[in-house]
This record gives sequence, structure tokens and C-alpha cells, in this order.
Amino acid sequence: MILGIDTATDTMSIALSNSQQIVGEFTTNLKKNHSIRLLPAIQALLEECQVKPNELTKIAVSRGPGSFTGLRIGVTTAKTLSYELEIPLVGISSLQVLAQNAIFFEGPIVALMDARRNNVYAGIYEVQQGALMSTFPDQHIALSELLLRVESIQKSVLFVGVLPETLQEIITEKLGEKAIFAPSYMTYPRAASLVALAENEPGEDSMNFVPSYLKLAEAESKWLEAREKQ
Repeated sequence: MILGIDTATDTMSIALSNSQQIVGEFTTNLKKNHSIRLLPAIQALLEECQVKPNELTKIAVSRGPGSFTGLRIGVTTAKTLSYELEIPLVGISSLQVLAQNAIFFEGPIVALMDARRNNVYAGIYEVQQGALMSTFPDQHIALSELLLRVESIQKSVLFVGVLPETLQEIITEKLGEKAIFAPSYMTYPRAASLVALAENEPGEDSMNFVPSYLKLAEAESKWLEAREKQ
């Protein structure tokens, strides 16, 4: 039995799966504090599905990129559960979780998140032999630079992720009909996708597990800049 936890964005999603069968899932897309809501939600889901903590065999967590605070909440909870229950911890890219929503798409899938100032967190994926494969590594990148990369692809491209209208307009202006946007119900991360990706992953030591931020927080970045000038 796998417990999946995704708090990398405003979306909080948890799911239970047993042998690739989703037993239960709870997802909200609200600007609320995940730290207050996550543990009660996990407890409620376990109780609803009549699953005891000691029946869990693996913890899966969205490891980033995403919100610094959100990632820390999800990763800390996942590490604690993994350690206490002595079961493997599997970290999955937050962008890959988004791309998994569109695994049916026959072509490149661009999973992205708004990183402000016309920058995005983005990765490009494609389904190969039934599995989602990365063809462009997850990274923090200027949207204009990403679109130059996508422009060279000789296929229609599906964009998955919550983006402000201004960024969607930039994409459409640059790529025209080549750009396809996933419907809104597919643009949010789901823990059901997370656990599907984690099913055959062996996991790693919970104590050495760290989030994948891809970019320093603004406060950390300014601190490093100040240090370099000294």
C-alpha cells in the first residue's frame, strides 16, 4: 500500500494505492496552510479507507520544484512517516506528476509552473513504450528560452500546468496552433498520478532525502549575492 503526498503548490493532494489500484484520494486547490491540514487529511483518508499506518509499504512525495514552504511541509511529513514506519521513501518530480495527467497524449508534454517575472519551472516529457520519459530536464528557465526550444519541435505540444493568462498569451503568440493547453481539470497535480509513478521505484533513505527546488528562495539568493560582494 502506497501513500502519496503532494503539497508542492496551492494544491494539496494525498492518495492511497494498492497494486496500482487507487483506493482513495483527497485533493483540494485552495490557498490555505498545508501545515495545518495535511496530517488531519492523511488520518481521515486512512480511516475512510480502513488502512492502518503499519499496512503502508511505501511513501511517495512530490519533491519539487514548487513552493518552498509547500515542499518543505510535504517532504518533512513524508520523511517522518518513512522513518517512523521504516518503509521506503520515493520522491517524484512535481513536473512529472503534472505530465502524468496527460500520459494519453501522443506527443511532447510540457509541464510547467509559473516562477514569476516571465520565468517558469518546466520539463518536457513524452510517452515512450507506455512510460513517461523526460526529453528536456526539469529546470528554472525564462519562458522565452523555453519557447525557443519548443518552437523547434515538429509536432503539436501539450502544455500542462496552472499559468496566468498573460503567460498563456505569450505561448500562443509564439507557437500559434502548435500549442495545445490541457483543460483546467488536468492542470493540477494529483496524488493518484504521483503514486502511479512511484509504484516501481525502489525509494531511498529518508534521512538523506532533500527537495528539488531548482532555484534558491529570493531571501537565500540575496544573502548569497551579499556574501559574494564582501
